[in-house]
Amino acid sequence: MSASGVILGGSISLSAASIAPPPAGKLYHGFYYSGNSDNEHGVTQKDIERYEQTVGAKITWVFFSDNWYESRAFPSQLCGMIHGLGKIPYVRLMLRSAPEQDRAEKLFTLDAINAGKFDADLNKWAAGAKKFGAPMLVEWGTECNGQWFAWNGKWNGKAAGPAKFVAAWRHIVKLMRDAGCSNITWVWHVDSSDVPEVAWNHFENYYPGDDYVDWMAVSAYGPLTPGDKEQPGRIRDLLDDAYPRLAAVSPNKPIILAEFGCTQHHPKIAAADWAQDALTDLFSGRWPRIAGFCWWNEYWQNDDVKSHDTDMIIMDDPALAKMFRMQFSAAKDKIQEKPVIDAK
Repeated sequence: MSASGVILGGSISLSAASIAPPPAGKLYHGFYYSGNSDNEHGVTQKDIERYEQTVGAKITWVFFSDNWYESRAFPSQLCGMIHGLGKIPYVRLMLRSAPEQDRAEKLFTLDAINAGKFDADLNKWAAGAKKFGAPMLVEWGTECNGQWFAWNGKWNGKAAGPAKFVAAWRHIVKLMRDAGCSNITWVWHVDSSDVPEVAWNHFENYYPGDDYVDWMAVSAYGPLTPGDKEQPGRIRDLLDDAYPRLAAVSPNKPIILAEFGCTQHHPKIAAADWAQDALTDLFSGRWPRIAGFCWWNEYWQNDDVKSHDTDMIIMDDPALAKMFRMQFSAAKDKIQEKPVIDAK
């Protein structure tokens, strides 16, 4: 391929470059792992190798959170480890002061970001990203149309909130581009459902514009707790609604299924069955602009009863692991393991 679309092998060393979508008919395969929801960046080389061995396929990116209540420094060590394995770091840039959700942010508010109060920290982070140099995916404002995160409009003036979010997104992206971070591919990430489901909170209202977004992303989940009493929904139902809306937001941006998953031990649906339906639809090309996917391997406690815990980790469920291996084996010609890099 030409220098504008190089498929790289081994360690990724090309700087001043971004990640291109895979060739037509192929999908990238990402990995997120947290054995404890209090640590969203604890993934190790051993975790990556164990996952790839379990599912019988290589990954393109490793997804992790960079929570500013822990540190505002660029995560150079973790990005370096991922890069050294020939993978792409995918960073959830989480400007928040505490891990608790469903509440307003006390420090890193949209108004404060827009006023430039954290520009010094963002510039230091940008300097770290530029020094790292290799291609990476970065998102800020994860699932912006979901009220569980403090950058949602519910906590920022409701109907006035999406415009504040758009301004903050543009502010962060412009600052980092001005700092020379040409190795970042910016991912705008929404949930498949608008929560709250009101007109001002439709995810379309949070779109910063094509000049500020490189990729679009969506989350789509089945039951998240064993005690979830709602009728388990298929990913087809979620994406058949969200996908055309995303496609209408921008006519040419790649779309990824950045997060999908289903807890084990739900009384009405097995995680393996839910995931099989999802992968079958993904590999069928039902949503042709989807360029990649990432199962959300996470475990967390919901109360003091262990059987109530949420466990979406593939390595913990032999039936789920077997299904992934079978699906990946049957669709091996549709998985793009090595990233395609656009030189700049």
